[in-house]
Amino acid sequence: MAEPGSREPETPACSPSVAAAMASKQLFRALVSAQWVAEALRAPRAGQPLRLLDASWYLAKLGRDARREFEERHIPGAAFFDIDQCSDRTSPYDHMLPSAAHFSEYAGRLGVSAATHVVVYDASDQGLYAAPRVWWMFRVFGHRTVSLLDGGLRNWLRQGLPLSSGKSRPEPAEFHAVLVPAYIKTFEDIKENLESRRFQVVDARAAGRFRGTEPEPRDGIEPGHIPGTINIPFTDFLTEDGLEKSPEEIRRLFQDKKVDLSLPLVATCGSGVTACHVALGAYLCGKADVPIYDGSWMEWYMRAQPEDIISEGRGKTH
Repeated sequence: MAEPGSREPETPACSPSVAAAMASKQLFRALVSAQWVAEALRAPRAGQPLRLLDASWYLAKLGRDARREFEERHIPGAAFFDIDQCSDRTSPYDHMLPSAAHFSEYAGRLGVSAATHVVVYDASDQGLYAAPRVWWMFRVFGHRTVSLLDGGLRNWLRQGLPLSSGKSRPEPAEFHAVLVPAYIKTFEDIKENLESRRFQVVDARAAGRFRGTEPEPRDGIEPGHIPGTINIPFTDFLTEDGLEKSPEEIRRLFQDKKVDLSLPLVATCGSGVTACHVALGAYLCGKADVPIYDGSWMEWYMRAQPEDIISEGRGKTH
């Protein structure tokens, strides 16, 4: 079984040219294959326990019950990570980051310790949808040994690999989260950037929502985008089979959209979930320092002035 990666450096290289040669050595492996996970389950490695987390989460309009689906079928040994439960429940915005204390308690309850190699997946039709959010959350809270199952449960099923059912009862562990503020941007940061242009902003929503021609999934939120943002829908990072595109293809995608990976970059979306695909794509190109605007479009629409809502539709009228 191949070694899944080495530690991420404190100051990872941001230059795409350097990244191509150095990323595999510098960054903890962001993706593991279904075969790698299956082998790791068959022959556990001493010294670094593996914890699989099913982070399935869906927009309400899909009518899917992620926890019930998990109990019907999941990868053996997996625990269910509820993005809504592990969040700041006092915020008016959806699944904002919890406190470090809350995350420590939640991750520990799922059996994650400082020594654990966490592998996150979800059961979405896309391959991966919400799982990159949890990959990012672990990194925000100082846990570097975290990977994503490439292709998610969709690819696991296609490979005909084993499944389990029922509730998970992981052995609790002690986890100590330490927030890394550099991975987060706030409304104030984004507002200040309208004038300063200190960083590029990429929005991972579908093109219609970004342009303002297709509805947002949440009542009371009109579609549109933050001035100056670039649209790269999260599905552009995935192949037709739901696997992650190669670093070369992703680098070309950024180049085609006029995103310079050697310069500061921030990701946004509807509520901070699919934005993490942008951070993942950049990470695979060797750029490990992409923060997420946690409140994303939901917060921006609710707080911004009408003139800071760019839309081909109704926009914001008051």
